[in-house]
Amino acid sequence: MGADHARIVAEYLPGATLQVVCDMDEARARAVANTFGAKDVTHDPEATISRKDVDAVIVASPDFTHAALSRACIAEGKPVLCEKPLSPSSDECRTVLLAEQAAGRQFVMLGFMRRYDQSYVEMRKALESGAIGHALMMHNFHRNVATPAADFTGAMAITNSAPHEFDVVRHVLGTEFTSITAHQARRSDGRVAPVVMVLDTEDGQLVTIEINNNAGYGYDVRAELVGEVGSIAMNNVAYTRTDIKLASSTRYDDDWRGRYHEAYIRQNRDFLRFVETGKFPDIASDSWDGYCAAIVAEAGAKALETGQKQPVTMMAKPAFYTVQKGVAA
Repeated sequence: MGADHARIVAEYLPGATLQVVCDMDEARARAVANTFGAKDVTHDPEATISRKDVDAVIVASPDFTHAALSRACIAEGKPVLCEKPLSPSSDECRTVLLAEQAAGRQFVMLGFMRRYDQSYVEMRKALESGAIGHALMMHNFHRNVATPAADFTGAMAITNSAPHEFDVVRHVLGTEFTSITAHQARRSDGRVAPVVMVLDTEDGQLVTIEINNNAGYGYDVRAELVGEVGSIAMNNVAYTRTDIKLASSTRYDDDWRGRYHEAYIRQNRDFLRFVETGKFPDIASDSWDGYCAAIVAEAGAKALETGQKQPVTMMAKPAFYTVQKGVAA
């Protein structure tokens, strides 16, 4: 993702300069910098954040570093686009919330890029316009070719893969979750089997989320929003169809990067406007959304472990995040 963000800055963000590429592997940083015309490379993230020739930061490092690097950006007064999750720990997410509130303005935009995908944009519009009536249910499935690591577990499907669904469902429905159950199938080959979650919302909707990290056939994300008078469903994105040997077929991507390329560009353009104006984007995820996703993920992992429905209990939303959103600093 770091290289993908570098490409977007270099090729799709007029007015932005790719200044520094930072990676613990300096040779890899140099390769990315040479490809996309960055002016410098380094292996020290804190020093990079504090540089006077750096106005804003994109964090695409390992998950466990996100909160600390976001706090470093806040301390330097620099906007940061941080890849999800804000932290795997809701307690650590709260440290970012506190740092941002102490600073007096928002600095952290979280990389839940699905909010910018046209499919979800149209779903939300259909609900807000009343075209499908009051929302009753939202069905989601998220399938990958294979697990990203040999030690990947069912709990990690909830804490690592599902947060995209947790966030975009909250965004589309405009509500919060109140409880979650989690169930896992059993594969014959010992690989991580699909996990299915059922969530209740404050507004009485039911949400289903399937995470299948070993689907085998391709990267496939779909959703259906069911209302009282109609429904709206996401289509598989395929630009062509092949007809040959008495069969018709469409292809799937290997991973999410192609499927959400346009969403990433839209997101990063919004981040650039945030940097330039100080006005937090209307539809972007913020630190509060990162905290919410972590809380739901923790409850989901516990539900899978215990086999019992778990409450989703969040702290009261700070007024700071209601007042600040969409307001220029």
